[in-house]
Amino acid sequence: NCCCPPGRRVQSSKLGPTPPRLLTEEEYRLQGEVETRKALAELRSFCQSPEFSAWSTVSRIQSPKRFADFVGGASHVTPNEVSVHEREFGLESLFIDEQLFEEDDDDEEEENVDDSFAG
Repeated sequence: NCCCPPGRRVQSSKLGPTPPRLLTEEEYRLQGEVETRKALAELRSFCQSPEFSAWSTVSRIQSPKRFADFVGGASHVTPNEVSVHEREFGLESLFIDEQLFEEDDDDEEEENVDDSFAG
């Protein structure tokens, strides 16, 4: 009744579904930027719509002026927040991490050299 050979059908069911392809680090970063921009635009658009209750929202947030600026088109982050983020997650932090790993490697090599003289 089936057009496929039975052995082939059994083999394909054993393999199961093909796992999805993982994103590269660059694709992951790019997708994050694109999706964040899209979500911020949707949020800004919703906040400008007639269904949005501005008074009840503004009464509950800490920085109403900043929120109003965002709805008007300003950035959702301050320059200070950008610099803190760059320090913690940007190239500068990667450079510091690399230095720490290099120092650890040097320490291990020195310990190995000391061990060889002890024996």
